[in-house]
Amino acid sequence: MQNLEEYISAGMGIAFHAKMFPTKKAVISEHGERTFHELNANSNKYANFLLKHGLQSGDAVAIVCKNRPEFLEALYGPLRIGLRITPINWHLTPDEVTYIVENCEAKAVVCDSILEETISEIKAKLPKVIILSAGAKTKNALFYDDAITSEDDANIENPIAGKSMLYTSGTTGRPKGVFRKENPPLSMTEKLTSESANFNPETDFSICPGPAYHAAPLGLNISISLMAGVGVYLMDKWDAEKMLHLIEKHKCTHTHMVATMFHRILRLPEEVRSSYDLSSMKWILHGAAPCPVEVKRAIIEWFGPIVYEYYAATEGGGCFIDSKEWLLKPGSVGKANEGVEVKILDEEDQEVKEGMEGTIYFKAPETGRFEYYKAKEKTSGAYRGDYFTMGDIGYRDSDGYYFLTGRSADTIISGGTNIYPQEIDDVLLAHQSVAEVCCIGVPNEEWGEEVKAVINLESGADEDSVRKDLVKLAEEKLSGFKKPKTYEFWTEELPRLPTGKIQRNLAKKRFW
Repeated sequence: MQNLEEYISAGMGIAFHAKMFPTKKAVISEHGERTFHELNANSNKYANFLLKHGLQSGDAVAIVCKNRPEFLEALYGPLRIGLRITPINWHLTPDEVTYIVENCEAKAVVCDSILEETISEIKAKLPKVIILSAGAKTKNALFYDDAITSEDDANIENPIAGKSMLYTSGTTGRPKGVFRKENPPLSMTEKLTSESANFNPETDFSICPGPAYHAAPLGLNISISLMAGVGVYLMDKWDAEKMLHLIEKHKCTHTHMVATMFHRILRLPEEVRSSYDLSSMKWILHGAAPCPVEVKRAIIEWFGPIVYEYYAATEGGGCFIDSKEWLLKPGSVGKANEGVEVKILDEEDQEVKEGMEGTIYFKAPETGRFEYYKAKEKTSGAYRGDYFTMGDIGYRDSDGYYFLTGRSADTIISGGTNIYPQEIDDVLLAHQSVAEVCCIGVPNEEWGEEVKAVINLESGADEDSVRKDLVKLAEEKLSGFKKPKTYEFWTEELPRLPTGKIQRNLAKKRFW
């Protein structure tokens, strides 16, 4: 191996930068930090630990950790000895985590030491699985630090690139593993992301506000930075002002965010926002959920034209748009990337006309095509011939730009008419006293469903006053059938994934 590309293709990207920048910080977190040398050495140690315990290329391992350095070692170690790695959402219940560990056929799993119940359940139900605890010693698990301490830290002599299999959360049923028999070629989304980031390992430093187990923060914030020789700060729990403080303190240049984070930092008092020096920021990438037009416009006005958006998922696909292009097409997720074929189909699987809404389908790549692991029926349900869908509803305009209007699983059907709640959310969220909103379909004897707005208010807001304002706002901005029939204010936070995406299905459950 001579150059960075060769190192990366063998699963040894961290080793290249450990050679070039051994003392440079690769990761800083609330749970410790590592230089590139230390991260590489520990990745080698964990890889050798697994080999010593009989794991072979093609076997599977898992990670159930908070944002900490051990997560990255448990990721990059297996990826250099041909293993399949599955990061798991540590917020899941012990039963859900154990299901994924069993379903992905993991032979070893690194768990955060705070997850004692999860560790106990894995131990009880899957006694053959090797369990290591990161952070502290726990019963029913080997302490990660002790387990790898005596292993060889030299680079693996004959590395074999492994692969990842992430699980995608469905609105119903168990999570599904997105499996590929072979790694797909670098996608145009990944290429455009890297080109727009334009990393400089001499000066740049990233910050990751999202959970490492999620595909977007892991691939488009953490790994993309580290593979370029750029270190990253891993936030353990996202907080709007704390992120601004960390950007100033570490002179952060790159990050990946979601729309909810934009909304929350914009809601900080002006005197708080202006008290931090954010001039080091050069690149903000976002995706994972639609962003209200006014929210994104305000972020671009604040940070400048450094905001980039992608539309893709664990399964594949790809659109990409920069700030200047977006300002010409507000609300768009961009055109289909070069080489990406897109269809928009109606409920009869017929292509819709320009400007008409339908379900968005992408053509699957010829190599590295995904399937849902051990779930043929779910795989076939995602495909229409060579095309697959992520379940998003949207349309294409006359210039070839795509716009998302909702998600099929979230669709409210009232009197036979499909209503996509994201559009309603965006209108109501414009009210200064609305902190969060989630519009859902609730039972209606005559129409089947009607629209209900469930809302978290900003501190001190008056419910009656806000309700009157929202009724007026909906009257001005929404068609009659889209207007919420009722408004309900919750003091508890709306249910959401750690990525920030509101779990509409959980809010809806209360009313059915």
